[in-house]
Amino acid sequence: MSLRIKKNDLVQIISGKDKGKTGKLLKVSPCDLQVKVEKLFLVKRHKKPDQKNPQGGLVEKEMWISSSKVMPVCPKCNKGVRVRTQIKGNNLKVRICAKCEEVLGIK
Repeated sequence: MSLRIKKNDLVQIISGKDKGKTGKLLKVSPCDLQVKVEKLFLVKRHKKPDQKNPQGGLVEKEMWISSSKVMPVCPKCNKGVRVRTQIKGNNLKVRICAKCEEVLGIK
């Protein structure tokens, strides 16, 4: 199954503790169908002291979230939308908003 979202896309969380918030995709794992969103779905982890961080303590980091819980944000609609693919001239496959048919990016 292929994902309809790509790295650096602006996405909206549709379920969970950060529902309704938007952020940029940092990483996409198509094998596991999971994504990491910038500054969303943060968890605290205990860190032992090391040379980079001699103090140690709590560290906040982004965790993986299921790709089914995010939707790409259309720049025209300004909300999370479903995505379709369409072939434009010269056999160029593009992603479009299913609602307003605005081009979201090249596939």
